[in-house]
Amino acid sequence: MEPGPRGFPYYPAMPGDWVSQAALPAGLMFIMFTLGIGLALADFRRVFAHPRAFLVGTVCHFVLLPLVGFAVVKAFGVTGALAVGFLIVAACPTGTTSNLLTYFARGDVALALSFTAFAGLVSIVTVPLIVSFAISYFMGGEQGVAFPAGATMGQIFVVMGVPVIAGMAVRAKWPAFAQRWQARLGVVSAVVFVAIVLAGIARNFALFQQHTATFAPMVFAINLTMLAAGYGLSRLAKVPRDQAITVAIESSVQNAALAIVIGATLLKNEEMMLPGAIYGVLMYVTGVAFVFVGRRIATAAR
Repeated sequence: MEPGPRGFPYYPAMPGDWVSQAALPAGLMFIMFTLGIGLALADFRRVFAHPRAFLVGTVCHFVLLPLVGFAVVKAFGVTGALAVGFLIVAACPTGTTSNLLTYFARGDVALALSFTAFAGLVSIVTVPLIVSFAISYFMGGEQGVAFPAGATMGQIFVVMGVPVIAGMAVRAKWPAFAQRWQARLGVVSAVVFVAIVLAGIARNFALFQQHTATFAPMVFAINLTMLAAGYGLSRLAKVPRDQAITVAIESSVQNAALAIVIGATLLKNEEMMLPGAIYGVLMYVTGVAFVFVGRRIATAAR
């Protein structure tokens, strides 16, 4: 495997590499813009309105999830670029589709929206730090890789932060337009998300077939652990049931599109991208199952 930019292991460019270099980042930027157009500054004030739920969610998402991801990778003996790929997934913010799952599970949708926005902004800082650690731990000793945290932080801000801010600016400037188009853009955003995941799988279908059987138990282990931890810790902290359901979902549904873009585009390593593609498919198995659990919890609480 030949060295690539900044010393990262690099897979030679393929015909149609514009997919990873242009189409995937553009798709992710559109998803983040759609998230931004649905947000107002009032959404961030809910951090202070629901401090316990946000505190538990922050601990679960930014502390416990990377630790669980690391523990699962070690337990299954995964190493190298694939191990880094799993830590990339664990480092990513919650996915926008978590809001839809929260709605169906009868959780607190307003809390989900505000936490998704909060996690997206905080992840601009936390993702490069966690990915830097993962590369140093799993690959640094072998290849002397020096992860460019500052440069990657800037790239992540461009593909995540700028579109969210632009979307919020559009909503503030033209609120009627934003409200009229928000639902339609949300549908297109969901389609774009599916397209990014499918593109990631299609580009490496042989690797996907080879590793899915191994990775599926890892994905389910992470998902189920975080669903249980999010809900259980929330209830221990006396967070209301609907908000506990929200924290559980927000702690387990990741922005797989971002994980794919980081692996395929920023780090130029298709193996690092693969866990994100598999996670992006399988996380909905446990997610949808938890929707039914959440609905039963919400019904019993009435």
